[in-house]
Amino acid sequence: MNIFHQLRFFLPIAALAVVMPFQFASAIETPASHAYLVDTTTDAVLLDKNGDIPMHPASMSKLMTLFMVFERLQDGRISLDDKFYVSENAWRKGGAKTGGSTMFLEPSMRVRVEDLIRGVIVQSGNDACITIAETLGGSEEAFASEMTDRAKAMGLQHATFKNSTGWPDPKHQISAHDLAKLAQTIATHFPEYFHYFSEKSFIFNGIKQSNRNPLIYKDMGADGLKTGHTNDSGYGLVGSAIRKGRRLVLVVNGLSSKKMRSSESERLLEWGFREFGNYELFKGGDVVTKADVWLGDKPNVSLLIKDDLTLTLPKKARRAMKVTVRYKGPLPAPIQQGQTIATLTITAPNMEPKEIPLVASNTVHQLGLVGRLGAAFDFIIWGGTR
Repeated sequence: MNIFHQLRFFLPIAALAVVMPFQFASAIETPASHAYLVDTTTDAVLLDKNGDIPMHPASMSKLMTLFMVFERLQDGRISLDDKFYVSENAWRKGGAKTGGSTMFLEPSMRVRVEDLIRGVIVQSGNDACITIAETLGGSEEAFASEMTDRAKAMGLQHATFKNSTGWPDPKHQISAHDLAKLAQTIATHFPEYFHYFSEKSFIFNGIKQSNRNPLIYKDMGADGLKTGHTNDSGYGLVGSAIRKGRRLVLVVNGLSSKKMRSSESERLLEWGFREFGNYELFKGGDVVTKADVWLGDKPNVSLLIKDDLTLTLPKKARRAMKVTVRYKGPLPAPIQQGQTIATLTITAPNMEPKEIPLVASNTVHQLGLVGRLGAAFDFIIWGGTR
């Protein structure tokens, strides 16, 4: 027989990572023109306001400059102790006279890579970015082109860089979604350098400057990343905070003041931690349920989930979460170990259903002729499945 079989069960609240990305209808308003909030454990998008519309990122685009440095550090092409030459162009174009942020480099200086990193992160130094670009790319223009190519290869679909600093240019754009993905990549792939983002101050050339990121001064688990501001972009921030191993990354842009950038970023991150939780549903290899087998040398087979499964849900919706296993059964033998034979479906309010394949825990061989005849007789007389 080939009937449709459905098994439905409800997981206890305490039972609780395939990591499942979910997106929820925005349940919070924000004055930011662009906003994107994601849980990096599950890739669940908690807030998306114009997240895939390209915007002017200002100094937030310096994260891509830093990514290019971190990648070279990690693969050994450069070291933290290498010294980069400061050109007249980097000094003049990236200096305080242009009205931009600077770490107060001077022409002909040779500056350690680690100091340049801190100058970019803490002091948002345009001169540091241009020095990096000219050293690694030959020119800022060539380096910006390389940044764009690397971003596209990473899947940052809306990223186009025309310089290394975020200096206003109509074609220098990236989306909030892409910035969040970039921040998440930096946190995941370069943990040995991530501590620089939470450094509150840095002294270079006898001048002390403070980190412009307001979140790292608050008692909220914030550990990065970068602010930005131009007249075109408004005030923006790429923020990160981590609590009990759970990291949220936030991107906002288009705010009207530093004060609003600080308060709105804090409010949105607190909302994300307060209203949502991560729930561990299954570990890889867990038996989800068993399915009856027709004409097999075993009466049933266990259905396994191959990977860990963690889910981000609104805390108030977790009681209404339902897990359903669907398969056509009884399952006809033979069945091979690892064969996909069922589907796990997860539903919750205001969430698109998610489906995960379930596989056979072991091989089930088909009965021989005599056994099949006996099973058929049993089924006719008793309704058995063997």
